[in-house]
Amino acid sequence: MTVTRRTAMAAGLGAMATAAMPAMARPAAFASKRPAPADRRFTSRAVEREIARVSARIADPELRWLFQNCYPNTLDTTVFMDRVDGRPDAFVITGDIQCLWLRDSAAQLNPYLHLARGDAALRDLFRGLIARHARSILIDPYANAFMRDPAARTTLSWALADDTEMKPGVAERKWEVDSLCYPIRMAHDYWRATGDTVPFDALWHDAARATVRTFREQQRKDGPGPYRFLRRDRLASETLILNGYGAPTRKVGLIHSMFRPSDDSCLFPFLIPANWFAVSALRKLATMVSALRVDAALASDASALADEVAAALAQHGTMIDPASGERLMAYEVDGFGNAHFMDDANVPSLSGLAYLGAIGRDDPLWQRSTAAAWSPRNPYFQSGRAAEGIGSPHSGEGTIWPMAIVMCAMNSSDDAKILRCLRHLKRTHADTGFMHEAFDKDDAAKFTREWFAWANGLFGELILDLAKRKPHLLGQTL
Repeated sequence: MTVTRRTAMAAGLGAMATAAMPAMARPAAFASKRPAPADRRFTSRAVEREIARVSARIADPELRWLFQNCYPNTLDTTVFMDRVDGRPDAFVITGDIQCLWLRDSAAQLNPYLHLARGDAALRDLFRGLIARHARSILIDPYANAFMRDPAARTTLSWALADDTEMKPGVAERKWEVDSLCYPIRMAHDYWRATGDTVPFDALWHDAARATVRTFREQQRKDGPGPYRFLRRDRLASETLILNGYGAPTRKVGLIHSMFRPSDDSCLFPFLIPANWFAVSALRKLATMVSALRVDAALASDASALADEVAAALAQHGTMIDPASGERLMAYEVDGFGNAHFMDDANVPSLSGLAYLGAIGRDDPLWQRSTAAAWSPRNPYFQSGRAAEGIGSPHSGEGTIWPMAIVMCAMNSSDDAKILRCLRHLKRTHADTGFMHEAFDKDDAAKFTREWFAWANGLFGELILDLAKRKPHLLGQTL
């Protein structure tokens, strides 16, 4: 039985929860791992056409098979469509955990954005998830994960005894800045891609106001704010110090994030990649609300907050690397001058900021920081017999995340580096046909999360990116 990362923690198995899978004979001609058409949770004709179009450009049969399995995985397995007040409602689970994470669900639909204008079914799906996000944020903007039934109590075993304000409908209540950034990014990018304004009703605007209000609360200029979180757990990364408020900070205008996108607690509460993402998301929100001509005050507030956080990042978000003497982006700071450099595979990461559109790919500070992250300077960079890449304390030492390898390829214009990334991805799926959360750097048959739709979708995005940007690479046999 596959052991998932969170169930392993609940069972006290430690930070590294691996599923040791026996080597499996690869099916003849790489038989599809998708569910039978009748068993797929959601079908889009546009997505099926896109699979056929891109597959025809992929010369390597195993890479083509991986794309065909991974790209539609969110639609095939994680979407639950319903209607609320006569309008679409979409509940999108992460995979092997039957709850909706604001971050994951938005990221999971991102690979289909470019197809939504021409596909009514996809537009319904995006409208449904935008509405579900708004209702979830209005339940509790500090929660990261939600139940399908908004009246239900959490069924996550590890969250049952959390010392925090758990409300009906909330599955887990870890405050992560990126949890409120991803819904804005998805809503804005959907609006840009389609011109559709139907989802952006009074409910959505209320959720957008709650988002900006929560960001301001978590600047903590007037006290610790309303959020605290304690968990009884063997793992220090599952709870917060100082009675659940986290480490001390000097209030400099940055937004406190108590947890990273890995759902691990922050060492220092100013998580720099998350604050960069917040600046980008707030500016997208301001642009969108201004164009919709509904709430000039919200647009102004979002824009002003983005400017304030950007100024604080410029002043407090960097550090001098004592080893090289170079200025780098810090991963976390506390406002007192203390800074921590590392990078985590989960996005937003330092390495993922250009992908998110939060920083320009040609920015020299970001380029230096990303190069340092993809090196032994980062304590979570790993190089082994199976591959090289960035891992996460969430999965333990010696692990690599396919998501980080995808980010490396997306960040690069170097053909040799991109091909190396593709080879790493091709040989580390452990004959399952899908991406995983993490795998052992020396033995990819040891991995976490057999069903992790975000990683599958991100791999699909990489192949789409290469089909547009570097089609000649897909024409090679790896």
